[in-house]
Parts: sequence; structure tokens; C-alpha cells
Amino acid sequence: MAWGKGDDSNEEVVETVVAPYGPLPRGGTIRPMTRWGTPVMHRPQQRVTVFDDQLRALAADMVATMYAADGVGLAACQIGEDVAMFVFDCPNDEDERVIGVVCNPTLILPEGNDRYLDDSAEGCLSFPGAFVPCARPDFAAVEGQGLDGEPVRFEGDGLLAKCLQHETDHTLGTVFGDRVSAKAMKKLRKQQEAAADDFPANWPT
Repeated sequence: MAWGKGDDSNEEVVETVVAPYGPLPRGGTIRPMTRWGTPVMHRPQQRVTVFDDQLRALAADMVATMYAADGVGLAACQIGEDVAMFVFDCPNDEDERVIGVVCNPTLILPEGNDRYLDDSAEGCLSFPGAFVPCARPDFAAVEGQGLDGEPVRFEGDGLLAKCLQHETDHTLGTVFGDRVSAKAMKKLRKQQEAAADDFPANWPT
């Protein structure tokens, strides 16, 4: 997931890091970003059943690519891998950076009177340079497994809530363009085409 246009929160230095399951894996290789339209982006990803060094190496590549692209979250399909996993390093509304890895995510969203929508701008690293409002619940939780197969749970509000929903969508084969109107999608395409020179095919390598 990319920062939303007009979101000033990325201009602040967020000092507190919340890492309930430890640091993100490092030492990975930056890979080119897979774009919308590639088949792997538009189908449910394969569940993780083996938690080994190969999975950890993939997660490290995802982390390296996310940071190189200045993103706050990245799913495995975004570097072309058919694996239901995402990584994130994203601030919540308390200016805490929450970091983690989630395999086989399940999203939990508020219902009824507890459900409020946030229609702030959203962007995607796999459709770079384009942002439009996308209404999502302003709080979200996700449950899944960590890199060793242990149960993990993350929850939050603000940008973090959007990030958890956006990245879980990727593991289900949904891009946020599927969630906006045809008019908004047209605007997205125009923005992306205008920014194309800034994001060549091998970006962000």
C-alpha cells in the first residue's frame, strides 16, 4: 500500500515502533513491482503451509521492496509470488509504527453501530502514482500466522486500518481499484499514465 495523496501524516517522524512478534526480516533483495493486470494480482493466493527459511527469505525480499518503494505494506503477489502473505510497517492514529508479517490472513471488521467509514485517499504500489478516496471501516483487525507458523493478531485505526484491509485484499486477489467507482477508476488510470515515466517496469530496483 502507498501513502494517500494529501495525507500529511507521512511528514511527521514517528518514533515509537510496536513489534509484538519481533522485527521484520531484513537482508532481502529489492524486486520489481508486479502491476495490476498481471494474473497473480487478481486471484486468491496459495495458503502458506510450510514455514521455513525459503518463506523467511521471501518475506525479507518483500520488506526490502516495500521500503525501496516507500510503501507501508506489501503482499507477496506484488513481487509476483503466489503466496498468501503480507508485510507492513505502518503508523496508526497514535503515531506508533506497527510492524509485522501475516500469513494466511483473516480480516475482522466492526459491524453495526461500531462501523464507521474512512474515505481518505488510497494508493497501491502495484498501480503507482495514483490515489483516489476509497471508503473502508476506520478500524480493522487481522489474524493469521507468523513466519514460524505461530498465531498472530494485529489491529488498529487510521492508516493502519486501511493498510491491513488493503493487504489482506491482495491475498484474496482483490485490488483497491475493484472497490471504487468506474469514475474513480478512470481518474486512477489518468494519474497512473501521467506518472508512468517515474515508475519504469523495473521500479523500485
